[in-house]
Order: sequence, then C-alpha cells, then structure tokens
Amino acid sequence: MADSSYFVFPSIDPVIFSVGPLSVRWYGLMYLVGFVAAYLLAHKRLEKTTWSKEQLSDLLFWGFVGVILGGRIGYVLFYQMGMFLDDPLYLFKIWTGGMSFHGGLLGVIAALYWQARRMGTGFLQVGDFVAPLVPIGLGAGRIGNFLNAELWGRTTDVSWAVIFPNAGNLPRHPSQLYEFALEGVLLFIILWLYSARPRPVGAVSGLFLLGYGSFRFIVEFFREPDAHIGLYQMGLSQGQLLCLPMMALGLWLMIAAYRKGVKPA
Repeated sequence: MADSSYFVFPSIDPVIFSVGPLSVRWYGLMYLVGFVAAYLLAHKRLEKTTWSKEQLSDLLFWGFVGVILGGRIGYVLFYQMGMFLDDPLYLFKIWTGGMSFHGGLLGVIAALYWQARRMGTGFLQVGDFVAPLVPIGLGAGRIGNFLNAELWGRTTDVSWAVIFPNAGNLPRHPSQLYEFALEGVLLFIILWLYSARPRPVGAVSGLFLLGYGSFRFIVEFFREPDAHIGLYQMGLSQGQLLCLPMMALGLWLMIAAYRKGVKPA
C-alpha cells in the first residue's frame, strides 16, 4: 500500500532544545501556546463581566492546572488502567507521554466549579465564559501530536495520506490535522461568533460539549484506535464512547438553557 507519491513524514526530534536537565518539547510548547491564547482572548472579553483581573488570572491558572492533572489522570484511567494497576507510579511518569482530553475536561470542570464558588458567580456562567477560549489550545495540541508523529490515522489511499515513522510504513490519514481543523479552528469560529451575542446561561457551554463531542466522534472514524483497546461493539472506539455522554449533556444543556430563556447579566 505504501507509495513514494505519499508524503513521508520527516523524523522530528520531540525536544526543541535543552538547558541542563530541562527540555522544551513541541507538545509542551503547544500547551503554552494554548494557555497564552486563552489568556489574551479572556482579557479581551473581560469587560463584558464584573470580574477583576485578579479573579480572571486565578480562574485561568486553576483551569490550566485542571487540564494537566485531569488530562494525565484521565489518560491513565481511561486508556492505561492495566499499566496503572501493575505500577501505580506510572500515573506520575508524565515524561512517558499520555494525556486525555476527556480527563482534562473533567479536571477543568472541577476547577471552574471551585473558582465559581470563590468568585460568587454561577458555574455555568463561568463555563460560558471559558468555553470559547478552549478550541485554540485544542488545535495547538493536535499540531503537537502531528509534529510528534503520534496518534496517527487509519490506513488509506487518499492523495494527502502521510507515512508516519513507526506506523508500519503505510500511508495513513493525518487525523491530527483533521482534529486541528475541526476541534481547533472550526469550533473556535463557531463558539466565538455564537458567544458574541447574549445567550441563555449554559447555552455556550452546551454548544462546546456538543460541538467538540460531534467533531471528535467523526474524526475517530479516521483515527487509528488504541492498539491495546481496539474497537468496541458497532465499531466504536474508546474516544467515541467517551464522546457520547458529552454530546448528550451538551444537547441537554442547550435545550434547558433556551427553555429557561435567562440571559446573562
């Protein structure tokens, strides 16, 4: 199936540079890009709220902590439970790689709930504010996956297929770029434009859950399933199963928000 006409992905060192024991990696840099973008966009929207800059900084900081902790814990529990049971310290071996979006989402939700109580505001109002800031970070993360030549797609013969290192020398869908386009670029445009006008409380949060879950569910049909998990019944992957309750919750939030019809202050 391999063909010289396909793009052969070059060997890219995951480490950009090192200073003593500290190494700066592409994936870590993408996390930084996502955080900086969220910070700048959040300050642009701050004037629409009654929050102070200090409250916003705390909100973003703890949200970022929730992404890291939740992403790692979620990856271990959702995708590597066997390794964790064999070696509980695997949870802390972050340098081996492994982050889960769905785990990161749960971490962010916990952080936002805590911060909303500290700020004396509603949890869904905080969620509506943060949701449009997230897709840029998601898109940056997928670029990081692509540069690391990881989480590649299923084999294909489309003209834009890529031959990744350590992927069997077979042309595959560049599913990381599909996710970048859908979960990053398109979802950002949808949420940013949708949230530009007053919406019922919870509607923006619901649209984020529904939008991301739908896009991720679609891309999973082109993404190579985790080798140690494979596909479940009806040909669904672990990622798709995790997206189902996410989409259901997002749809429910939007319906409930418009039924109440309460606009944010």
